[in-house]
Amino acid sequence: MNHLPLIIKREYLTKVKNKSFVIMTFLSPFIFISLIAVVAYLSQMNNDKTRVISILDESGLVKNIFKNSANTSYNYLNGMSLDDAKVLVQESEGYGLLYISDVSEGQINSKNLTFYSEESPSLTLITNIESEIQSELTLQNRINEGIDVEKLKASKVNIEINQESFDGEKTSKVDSIVKLIFGGAAGYLLFMFIIIYGNMIMRSVIEEKTSRIIEVIISSVKPIQLMLGKIIGTSLAGITQFVIWLILGGVLMTLVSLILGIDMAQMQTPQQQMVEQAMENPEANIQIQNIVAAFFNLPLANLILAFILFFIGGYLLYSSLYAAIGAAVDNETDTQQFVIPIALILSFAVYIGIFTVIEDPHGTVSTVFSFIPLTSPVVMLMRIPFGVPIWQQVLSFLILIGSFMFTVWFAAKIYRVGILMYGKKPSYKELIKWIRY
Repeated sequence: MNHLPLIIKREYLTKVKNKSFVIMTFLSPFIFISLIAVVAYLSQMNNDKTRVISILDESGLVKNIFKNSANTSYNYLNGMSLDDAKVLVQESEGYGLLYISDVSEGQINSKNLTFYSEESPSLTLITNIESEIQSELTLQNRINEGIDVEKLKASKVNIEINQESFDGEKTSKVDSIVKLIFGGAAGYLLFMFIIIYGNMIMRSVIEEKTSRIIEVIISSVKPIQLMLGKIIGTSLAGITQFVIWLILGGVLMTLVSLILGIDMAQMQTPQQQMVEQAMENPEANIQIQNIVAAFFNLPLANLILAFILFFIGGYLLYSSLYAAIGAAVDNETDTQQFVIPIALILSFAVYIGIFTVIEDPHGTVSTVFSFIPLTSPVVMLMRIPFGVPIWQQVLSFLILIGSFMFTVWFAAKIYRVGILMYGKKPSYKELIKWIRY
């Protein structure tokens, strides 16, 4: 008789009714959203504060080049010494003082520029000030050299090479970046899901083994059915938890925005403000349009279907290994020697995907590792946005499923022996013997 559905149901209900599982399922979104809300609130408070920077320019070469912004106000000082300027800024509790000493030869270098402040100034602020001064001095030097600045600007040529396949499909550098982001996100999500819920399966096997419940269960259930039931049941519990996190997270995010009056969209860092200023540039708007176009050019249907299939196949493959490890040991301490190789292989797959797919998604290295079962779920998901032939996707998935069946077969052999072994930490040599039984 096939007891697999009963085992799946039992495993699923055991997981979702577990107190720690229920508590963390509902508590995790509260903790996560609370952290985001605190960061948003502090960021909003920081953005509401205006930094006043005083400028004492004895050279007169950078006069009035700094413009006030929403969070930064510039105050030019005239007719006073450096010491008096320092005292004035300190008494007025200003953010800092930019001092530019007198330059007899008309050339400013680093020795002539000093920023005084009570505490270490913002790195972004200093970078912006340096950039403004460099731009102004460069412009003045060109004018002094008799260079027609307008002609120089007009002579600048911006080139962006059009990319098109022999079949007429147009792409661009922006397309490649968007594709890499989507592929990397899919591969990393699979990596995290395997690590989190694979360990949950392993701990579940260890708990039942140490409590001796497994001896009763195994008398009427085949080891392979028990192992598959644990894998599928835990997977369904993990999916349930993930869906609850998404729903609760969305609801809590909305409530935090309404109750506390925090606009998450206004969590602006100085870097984000620079991006917004850059978007006012027509060229930046064109780039935004290219990003939107690149998103809609993605093979979305293929991505979604492939993500589901490779996600399930990769998770089942690695979960069977985690279940076998749980059956082979008596406690989590002894699992380290077996878990580390799995973690290294997963990390290797992520790095292979990132460093080879970005350079050449259809190269030999990327293609080969997208067919190797232990790396194909990650690498293939990263390659698909760049346009992988359907036959390669199908072949890679079939190899993955075949490898899963083979892995289940030998993992079940370890499982059927290991679940009844107590008080002994097995070696790799003994595991091979178990597989031969």
